[in-house]
Amino acid sequence: MENLNYYLLVLTIIFFIILKYLIFYPHQKSPPSPLAFPIIGHLHLIRNSLHQSLAALSSRYGPILSLRFGCRSFVVISSPSAIEECFTKNDIVFANRPQCMAGDRLTYNYAALAWSPYGHFWRILRRVTTVELFSSHSLQKSAKIREEELQSLLRFLFKSSKDGSQRVHLNYLVSVFSFNVMKRVIAGKRYVGEEEVGTEVGKQIIKEIRGIFFSSLSLSVCDFFPVLRWVGYKGLEKNMMSLQKKRDAYFNVLIDEVKGNDIRFSNSMPGKNTLIETMLSLQESEPDLYSDDVIKSTILVLFVAGTETSAATIEWAMSLLLDHPEALHRLRKEIDNIVGHGRLLNDSDLAKLPFLRCVVNETLRLYPPVPLLLPHSSSEDCIVGGYKIPKDTILLVNAWAMHRDPKVWDKPERFKPERFEGIEVEREGFKFVPFGTGRRACPGAGMGLRTVSLALGAFVQCFEWERVVESDMNMNYNSKVTMQKATPLEAKCILRQQSVCLLSQL
Repeated sequence: MENLNYYLLVLTIIFFIILKYLIFYPHQKSPPSPLAFPIIGHLHLIRNSLHQSLAALSSRYGPILSLRFGCRSFVVISSPSAIEECFTKNDIVFANRPQCMAGDRLTYNYAALAWSPYGHFWRILRRVTTVELFSSHSLQKSAKIREEELQSLLRFLFKSSKDGSQRVHLNYLVSVFSFNVMKRVIAGKRYVGEEEVGTEVGKQIIKEIRGIFFSSLSLSVCDFFPVLRWVGYKGLEKNMMSLQKKRDAYFNVLIDEVKGNDIRFSNSMPGKNTLIETMLSLQESEPDLYSDDVIKSTILVLFVAGTETSAATIEWAMSLLLDHPEALHRLRKEIDNIVGHGRLLNDSDLAKLPFLRCVVNETLRLYPPVPLLLPHSSSEDCIVGGYKIPKDTILLVNAWAMHRDPKVWDKPERFKPERFEGIEVEREGFKFVPFGTGRRACPGAGMGLRTVSLALGAFVQCFEWERVVESDMNMNYNSKVTMQKATPLEAKCILRQQSVCLLSQL
């Protein structure tokens, strides 16, 4: 009898606990999720590109989707309301990055700004890069570099096309432009000299640099199944360690070249222009904080985040304009009216060219540089959209899916730059997030927009363009860095008559 009373008491307590949970926490349920297989979870549902596969799943299960890949739990969001809730109310909760094998091996022990854990050290890195590179004052200082590198590229195109149309591989040329800009900002030197542009030497340089920098920092199969990392699956970790040695040696050369000068890097040093010079001056006063590894990790982030993303966006924009001649004509007319034919478009003109900004924004909407924004990780349990998100869940924001959602955008598959007219993107809410949002949004968005806009505007101002091959608007998600065209853009570059005198003076 006593045992029976004991069991009844236990059952009563359990009943009231469940009742309390249902009454006070009625919405704390997990997000919708497809049927998972044992061990592999939902990996069998991924086909082709990851962002497209996740978009297809979200269209079926909703804009907040729960998935499991091996031992890692994910939540995928693709609506403005879910993004707003994650990066306002829960911004600190999702301020961390997930740990992974690539992060362990390729980020100098997570000293890189993009992958550093949220906290005091991250805030210091963010402040330094923002002040020294991305503030309005810094962007004005670096405008000369962007303009000089653009002029160098235009001189090459002018010489190539002055006797008629010239067939050019735009992907390579804009890569030279973006790589040279970033290296001059970092170290004061070019990758490809003007005399090397278009030569086999120049092409080889770009190929080698891409091989050094653009390996994947995303999660790999070893992160989903840790046992594979222990057994050295396919040599993935070994290859990462080998790559890191190459990177480290390359960065050491860059830093040692500056250290080798007989110049003291004090904070009062005049003419302190490059990022390496700036960080070496900080190292003198705080050597423990600004170690060589911190300097190298900062350089790494700038190369990875600030080169191929800009180049790919320029290429996509040119491709879209060639497929939509009415938009190209309108953009050229705007530039001719505002800038004229007597001088080359420069950095200070960009604010006066609203349709150019619309074209760039529409390109970023259709082809965001990183279709799935860099992943976040929850530091504690939280609620998003009424669903409970457990601690250590990896958050993926499918910007590509949201940018093409007919519930969010009118005729989202169409290239319509005019949809951004009269809109302040910063106040547009959370439906346009090519650079992320919240406290871990990309701090280099301003520099990226200026780099892309300047090159695109100058190409339209100085040359007529014709596509060499049929349009291929299929995309190929390159998980290493950015969304690239399946077929790199090849076009005929034809010098505009009114630009002959202008370019011959460069």
